[in-house]
Amino acid sequence: MEGTWSFGLAVLVVALAAMAAVASNRLSERSRIPAPAFFLVTAAVAVDLFPALRKLSMATVQDIVTVALVVLLFQGGMEIGWRRFRPEAGAILSIGVLGTFATAALVAGAAHLLLGLDWRPALLLGTALAPTDPAVVFSVLGRRTITGRPGVLLPGESGANDPVGIALIAGLLGTSAGSALDTAEHTALVFVQEMAIGAAMGAAGGWALKVVMRKVPLPAEGLYPLRTLAGAFTVYGLTTVAHGSGFLAVFVAGVLLGDVRAPYKKEIERFHTALGSLGEIVAFAVLGLTVPLWTFTAEGAWTDGLLLAVLLVFVARPIVMGVLLSRMRLRAGERVFLAFTGLKGAVPVLLGSYIVSSGVADADRLYDVVFVVVVFSVIVQGSLVPTVARLCRVPMRSVELEPWALGVRLRERPEGVARHVVEEGSAADGSSVGELDIGEDTWISLVVREGGLVPVSGSTRLRVGDEVLVLTGDDDEKCAGLFTTRRE
Repeated sequence: MEGTWSFGLAVLVVALAAMAAVASNRLSERSRIPAPAFFLVTAAVAVDLFPALRKLSMATVQDIVTVALVVLLFQGGMEIGWRRFRPEAGAILSIGVLGTFATAALVAGAAHLLLGLDWRPALLLGTALAPTDPAVVFSVLGRRTITGRPGVLLPGESGANDPVGIALIAGLLGTSAGSALDTAEHTALVFVQEMAIGAAMGAAGGWALKVVMRKVPLPAEGLYPLRTLAGAFTVYGLTTVAHGSGFLAVFVAGVLLGDVRAPYKKEIERFHTALGSLGEIVAFAVLGLTVPLWTFTAEGAWTDGLLLAVLLVFVARPIVMGVLLSRMRLRAGERVFLAFTGLKGAVPVLLGSYIVSSGVADADRLYDVVFVVVVFSVIVQGSLVPTVARLCRVPMRSVELEPWALGVRLRERPEGVARHVVEEGSAADGSSVGELDIGEDTWISLVVREGGLVPVSGSTRLRVGDEVLVLTGDDDEKCAGLFTTRRE
């Protein structure tokens, strides 16, 4: 029975830690410091206070964080959806792929010149610090949602550059300390292979999951979200076994499933949102356990990390984004906001752990530097995001919690029914229902505004953020365009 008592105590400690982690979101909302900062720093302090926590191996940490990232990337892709992703695909690929390479190169140059690192460790460090994390951005925004193009570009960039960073560092770690040409050739080959296979497998997996979700019924409601989750991990596993980027594959699959109309779709989305929140907590907490704070002063990680963090936030990323965004039709304020809001999160720390596992020279120092940069980005840069958004006049809308729902459950799929949200700058923004060109066979049956129902008539004027239920017997593409931001 002693073993039962010990297990019960362990469960109690983990449960209390989870409750504290969930409650910290309230503190994050008031302080504007993203909740992941609390998970990361608290875990790092705990490992110094309780040395027994250091028994967790680096390989185990990498496996746990990998599982969490699969959940986060799949859920992030579903939140974007193909309809929002498609018009911005070129911009997302530009800043997600080219931006990652350029940022890694600039940071590597700074690490070589200022920290005295050889080129290979400097390139590894630059690659580890290149990916961004939208979960941190939206954590500090709280109940405010970024609208317009930045609201798609930010999560899209991270969904693209996380797999890019992981594939790039895999290529670098797979080379020996040979010539620069050999290193570049091997890295390019690994990168292209992982990206190509990942994109193809993600598209195929998304299509297969779409068919299964819509055509194969299950005997219980609770099984539908579990099937989607199992499908996401199947896509990741198959792609990884095929030597592709499993992370890119699950993101692509999530994007393709985001707009799919399927049975219990809302329940599936809520399940993955909750699981994504859990994955975020687990990833940052477990990564924090790998960093003993007492080593920082001796190895100079604080000063090195702070120097690189300042250069990355205020020099490298603004230069890269300024060039890449210069030809995109964005307001100056939106460009500044996107250039500033490249927050670092779990992926850079995970990439740093790969460096440690590979046995690279000065690996521990590199890992500690990555940790300091991430903490600086999350706390300092993250806390300034709402202020920068306000100064740049980036449109945001407040999303109040809506704990009560009114719905109708049907046995058969409802044809010709769609739900849209009025975006700023769309044809529906500021227009009355009677002024919309929706055709004679289409009508708006329900409008939800600020959590309440709005009586619908021809004179009802729509606003940004209104949720509109449309009944139509025709193709919904034309109708959907009325609620989406106009493209110049």
